[in-house]
Amino acid sequence: MRFLVILLLLASLSAAAQQHPCEKDTMYRQFDFWLGEWEAFSPNHTKAGDSRISRILDGCVILEEWTSASISQGLRYAGKSYNTWNNTTKQWQQTWVDNAGGSTEFLMGAWDGEKLQFQTNPFPYSTDTMATRRLSFYPLPDGHVRQHGEISKNNGKTWLTEYDLLYKHRQKTN
Repeated sequence: MRFLVILLLLASLSAAAQQHPCEKDTMYRQFDFWLGEWEAFSPNHTKAGDSRISRILDGCVILEEWTSASISQGLRYAGKSYNTWNNTTKQWQQTWVDNAGGSTEFLMGAWDGEKLQFQTNPFPYSTDTMATRRLSFYPLPDGHVRQHGEISKNNGKTWLTEYDLLYKHRQKTN
């Protein structure tokens, strides 16, 4: 009888874990440092935009909702990124889509203990140049997050900064 009770208890625990596997798997929690309401600033302290980062789909996906601070060419740039741990490939992935018709897929990503870094596959940049993008997120000791976007046009030998943002938690207003 005791064996049957233990077996039923283990089966119910297993079923509960299967109902929400991403809530329990620590790999899905590596990017939780980015969760929250943020204001993003460029290195010259100019506000670049606002971003809301939340967990969706039972904790399996981290959703970014970005809106730029300024209007450029009549458009207030906005976009969303969908970030998840791919348990099959054992890598982090990010898909970015925006209101300018753009999209970027970072299919390779890993946490190295200091930063979560994503990278694209090579893509045609111009008629004679292939490029790769790299995107790094650093949790900082003060609770801020640094997001650093780079591009390489020579197979990763050199990287050029495309943007460098400091995410600061949005101050709550009363």
